[in-house]
Amino acid sequence: MKLSTRELVTVAVFGTLWGIVEISIGSVLKSLNIPFSGIILATMGLIIALVGRVFVPKKGSTIFIGIVAVLLKLFSLGGVILGPMIGIVTEALVAEIILTISGKPRRFSFILTGALGVTWVLVQPFFTGPLFFGRSFFVIWLDLLDTGNRLFSLKADAALWIVAALLASHLFVGGVVGWLGWDIADQLRLRLGRAKIEDIEIIESKLNEDL
Repeated sequence: MKLSTRELVTVAVFGTLWGIVEISIGSVLKSLNIPFSGIILATMGLIIALVGRVFVPKKGSTIFIGIVAVLLKLFSLGGVILGPMIGIVTEALVAEIILTISGKPRRFSFILTGALGVTWVLVQPFFTGPLFFGRSFFVIWLDLLDTGNRLFSLKADAALWIVAALLASHLFVGGVVGWLGWDIADQLRLRLGRAKIEDIEIIESKLNEDL
């Protein structure tokens, strides 16, 4: 993959936006101990990454946006925060894989990217907890059940229902993120005097027919 100077600058801009969100809003959420701060940051970061992919629709651009965001996260208050950094990289990687497989930007691929990216917030503690923070699966599992109990007023012994409810809620929120990312990208393109995303393929097909 080769990016032009303009595309590299665009990638850097969106990566910087994601990093600023993590540094500023992330620090505030952490200091105030706001519940579900991971979901809030994931939604904002994924929207930025998805919009960036529309403006640089090339393989690798989304993961580069995530890398720029991680580099900026190094300057976050409190030093290197490993969990959020892993989250950023993984969310960017998930987005990169889905968007690369789908080819040209499409609303469905954006929705799927958002759904899986936000759902990673639910899954990540089971990987990072034992590997980096010395937490056992059992403790993480109990925290998950406690979260479901507080959020949905389900009893802790209804484990299957809690997991299903949490999974469904994360997928739904992520799907909304993908939908919004698509619409925001469309509006930005219109404000910049460019064609809507859906019209790009139509224009390209007509050009190919003329050739």
